Amino acid sequence: MRYFEVADRENGLVLGYVWAGDEDDAAAWEPRQAAGPRALMEGLGWFNRLEKAKGRGIRPSQAIEEMLAEPATGKFGRALPESLTDAPNAAAVKALAKGD
Repeated sequence: MRYFEVADRENGLVLGYVWAGDEDDAAAWEPRQAAGPRALMEGLGWFNRLEKAKGRGIRPSQAIEEMLAEPATGKFGRALPESLTDAPNAAAVKALAKGD
């Protein structure tokens, strides 16, 4: 499982995380609770990109690599390629987003 941060272009606040795991064939946007409504709205763009990648039949890990290679940004945020890292599972990323 790998994930990267998406930060607000205006103030650098982390809005959330895009994660992907090939083992479960899963990927998602996880909004950071502390970022409030902007984090929820930001998720639409990232979710759409993940859905399009799945529709093309590529692995979740390839999808996030594409997202980082093609620097399209979300409504408010931008991907932080240097933040790409491993997580033991999706629950760990969800806990990070909740601030646990």
